[in-house]
Amino acid sequence: MKIDVTQPPHLLDVTLDELSAWCKERDLPAYRAKQILEWVYAKNVRGFADMTNLSKSLREDLAREWWIETAVERRRRTAADGTTKLLLAWPDEAASECVLIPDEKRRTACISSQVGCPVGCAFCASGLAGLQRNLTAGQIVEQALRVRDLAEAAGTDTKAEEWETFDEHGRTTSNSTGRLSNIVFMGLGEPLANYRNVLKAIRIINAPWGLNIGARNITVSTVGLPKQMRQLADEGLQINLAISLHAPTDELRRQLIPWAEKIPIEDLIAAGRYFFEKTGREVTVEYILLAGVNDQIDHAYDLVRVCRKMRCNVNLIRYNPVPGLPFERPDSFAAHTFAERLRERGVNAHIRKSRGLDIDAACGQLRRSAAT
Repeated sequence: MKIDVTQPPHLLDVTLDELSAWCKERDLPAYRAKQILEWVYAKNVRGFADMTNLSKSLREDLAREWWIETAVERRRRTAADGTTKLLLAWPDEAASECVLIPDEKRRTACISSQVGCPVGCAFCASGLAGLQRNLTAGQIVEQALRVRDLAEAAGTDTKAEEWETFDEHGRTTSNSTGRLSNIVFMGLGEPLANYRNVLKAIRIINAPWGLNIGARNITVSTVGLPKQMRQLADEGLQINLAISLHAPTDELRRQLIPWAEKIPIEDLIAAGRYFFEKTGREVTVEYILLAGVNDQIDHAYDLVRVCRKMRCNVNLIRYNPVPGLPFERPDSFAAHTFAERLRERGVNAHIRKSRGLDIDAACGQLRRSAAT
């Protein structure tokens, strides 16, 4: 199926203020913009004809001038643990992946910020084909909506009724069975290299008129761009920041992450401290354990020294194999030994469970796939 590249502008790419301005230009009352977005985000309506509190002529105008969904779902795979991965093809035939990660307490959308990735980490599938382009804010938001559909369709676990999320003011908000609760920018791409679009998408996802997901349930993962990390800290958002460190020394990190050639760990530490000082949000250090490469006791002690310089916790991730790459997954004993060395020296460390391994949806396994 060929996607029509002449389709109208993307409604998911605009804010309430921008849509209100569009209404004003057409002598429509400002509240019409809120009604339209309520149909899309709160009522999950994807066709203008179904927006029954709007006049027929307005619905026809909207259908001519806007497009709600722009992607075609090319492939869907569900893992044994319930993780589901979608391959979406955009109007220019560029393709990206997003993932639903469900568990008893939350429903998380792992979404992409770019088509491909410019970083080229040695152990990661996402950058194998390089970077094709940035995703727009609307395309990022559309991924979240698509994953929300999956979460609601699969929402049969009654335990999900018992948990809470938080809005941008730290207030608890109710949640219902199957509701999408968390967003992590951990899919394809480097989010902070697509700063403007990612920030706009975050504001739409967080907005009461948008997906209404609390800022504290949104995490941006970066390989480490200090300038943008500081900029993000100044945005007034209570989101979470995760730094993909993966090595405790500059020498080793340069072997694993090409961008580390120009970004020393001390610069990341300083930016991480700044983020905590401005937001009060503790930074998460992400560390993929590669057997025999960065998982030795000396590496753990070096990582302790890094962590003592900023307010952070550590997420340890056992390497998820990628065909053709020369790395191996450490066994459980090695991972737990590494974690214990951190904890006994005062570092808050967790081993993150790999989800979706059997469908290549786990951390480091996503890649830009051909839209066929």
